[in-house]
Amino acid sequence: MKVTVVGAGAVGASCAEYIAIKNFASEVVILDIKEGFAEGKAMDLMQTASLLNFDTQISGSTNDYSKTANSDVAVITSGIPRKPGMTREELIGINAGIVKQVSENLIKHSPNIIIIVVSNPMDTMTYLVHKTTDLPKNRIIGMGGALDSARFKYRLAQALEAPISDIDGMVIGGHSDKGMLPLTRLATRNSVKASEFLTNERLEQVAADTKVGGATLTGLLGTSAWYAPGAAVSSMVQAIACDQKKMFPCSALLEGEYGMNDISIGVPVLLGKNGIEKIVEIELDAAEKSKLTESAEGVRKTNSLLEL
Repeated sequence: MKVTVVGAGAVGASCAEYIAIKNFASEVVILDIKEGFAEGKAMDLMQTASLLNFDTQISGSTNDYSKTANSDVAVITSGIPRKPGMTREELIGINAGIVKQVSENLIKHSPNIIIIVVSNPMDTMTYLVHKTTDLPKNRIIGMGGALDSARFKYRLAQALEAPISDIDGMVIGGHSDKGMLPLTRLATRNSVKASEFLTNERLEQVAADTKVGGATLTGLLGTSAWYAPGAAVSSMVQAIACDQKKMFPCSALLEGEYGMNDISIGVPVLLGKNGIEKIVEIELDAAEKSKLTESAEGVRKTNSLLEL
């Protein structure tokens, strides 16, 4: 199993680190446009191998996509954050250009690759890869829901004063503060519904805290988080590499599922050796359906800013 991570920043480096530590991949290639940056990150990570007991070979490359040849999975983390004075349209335009070029270069050297998109706005960038490449839809996956669900479970565990291993919960919808939909109705502690332990008001607060999870960390750190995003991606890559058929909420292209078409948005999927093995349609109540529809409208509005 060969994995490429495009973007050697904090998120990309965390992806590479967690993938290597789990020891399921034979090779990880880190790629970046900054001269020597990916090479330095790779060397630093390789110098932890004897201490952390992994055998994954990690290498870095400055913008040489030939080094990514025959990759099974690629993770795209590249793009820029929104800067002061920059319009949303400008941000999307710049990141769309980056993601489009990166995906084309990856496919050129690895035509059977599975691409996991992390770059923001994530649902829109995932949709862009669908629209500008010839990869089958099961081989293009957006990361957001896996991360949002991890944050949801963290908040649930806090509210329940429970070990996180007891907690199960899922977030669907768009990967944005307004778009995500934490499914509090279905959340459980060791198979018992969380609503048996928590009031509706407390569950609503858990959902609200989950929705601003990224913004909360940005406020504390002064930049975007990287540990949990890296861990989320590594779990997805492992599910693919080991053909686990594990369920994650991911941004997937819908063709009738959940009554939607021509949109990439977070829904539960089974991940295995072919990428998205199945989109899982769960029964939503009227309020949840309404919120998912509203979320989709937000994603479509962002998609409309793409120049396709």
